[in-house]
Amino acid sequence: MDSLSYKTISANAATAQKEWVLIDASGETLGRLAAQVAKILRGKNKPSFTPHADCGDNVIVINAEKVRLTGNKMTDKVYVRHTGYPGGQRFATPADYLKKKPTFLVEKAVKGMLPKNRLGAALLGNLKVYAGAEHPHTAQNPKEIKLNEIK
Repeated sequence: MDSLSYKTISANAATAQKEWVLIDASGETLGRLAAQVAKILRGKNKPSFTPHADCGDNVIVINAEKVRLTGNKMTDKVYVRHTGYPGGQRFATPADYLKKKPTFLVEKAVKGMLPKNRLGAALLGNLKVYAGAEHPHTAQNPKEIKLNEIK
């Protein structure tokens, strides 16, 4: 056998075949949606997955305001942030964010499922989240994906 015929192929920024994917979040559970989006952003659904490279697809999520949370999480879950000033701890529920900034919930959930390094920050730049059904990326011809069809 020729030992050179079995080479491991490692993808990089130049050889990665990136596509545009459209996902409709209406009626989807937030965590399950975020897990699938993070997998696509990372490129783990492709045979050419390389852990240290951005080889995932660009993902467009529409209808972010129609995302679901199970149980009482819509009112009981609390997002905590700090202003940086003494006594500046602020609390907000998902219901508050859906009224004020509906894209925040999906972005925060996906960000938590990506690596906490420079690669994760770069991958988050490939995510576009929109509250309504309209998006400005029609020129990229995104391929629509149903989440229940992804394994």
